[in-house]
Amino acid sequence: MMGWLFQAMTELSSRKWISRLTGRFAQSKASRGWIPRFANMYNIQVEEAEKPLHEYSTLNEFFTRRLKPGSRVIHEETTALISPVDALITGAGPIKSGTIVNVKGQDYTIEELLNRSPRAGHYLEGYYIVLYLSPTDYHRIHTPVDGRIVEREHVLGKVYPVNDFGLRRMRRVLSRNERLITYIKHATGETAVVKVGAMNVSSIRYCEPIHDNVKKGEELAYFEFGSTVVLLTKDDTFVPRQDLAVGLKVRMGEKLGELV
Repeated sequence: MMGWLFQAMTELSSRKWISRLTGRFAQSKASRGWIPRFANMYNIQVEEAEKPLHEYSTLNEFFTRRLKPGSRVIHEETTALISPVDALITGAGPIKSGTIVNVKGQDYTIEELLNRSPRAGHYLEGYYIVLYLSPTDYHRIHTPVDGRIVEREHVLGKVYPVNDFGLRRMRRVLSRNERLITYIKHATGETAVVKVGAMNVSSIRYCEPIHDNVKKGEELAYFEFGSTVVLLTKDDTFVPRQDLAVGLKVRMGEKLGELV
């Protein structure tokens, strides 16, 4: 009964205007006083932040903070696919006949996740990794490979939560929420970086300046509040590391597996 009630309340509150209101507050000077409480509540490692807390003028500015140089190590192997974010892996495995199987009990088709893009055909037998960013995490998204961006797409959608409750209780959240999709061609194939918006996310933004030729570890985009990244690799181009599994916590720059 309670599960149904929470689901109904989430459906009613998953409107973009609510996220816009939340975003306006987070971007206002009035939110500045919440920064220390927010950092303490979520046990954020403030010593890694680029600036001291008192130098951030809004909660949003703190949330989208950069880190001090050297805070993350970028795996140097040219064949390594790295994690683009600090995150918890909530789904991972081979894509089977165009379907991502059993992400928190639900299946997703590549076609719907990629908004029926002609490029969806590249990933029908590939590999997927779902990376969930909690409010505790660093929220900038980095490039997982060296390569060239061959397409960008902004897909409008809902703003359902992408936490454990949202993925289990809401219908196919990853393919119904707002998404920013980046396709990167690299030496052995192509990788899709699907950035999924969530409740109270006022926007997903590309880092500027925007350019097409990218290096592994470069800033690509950022979330204004927590969300999820889905990494897709083209058919027969990726071998995951042996311990890659649901429940693994990874950091940006960490090797996820080998590109082949």
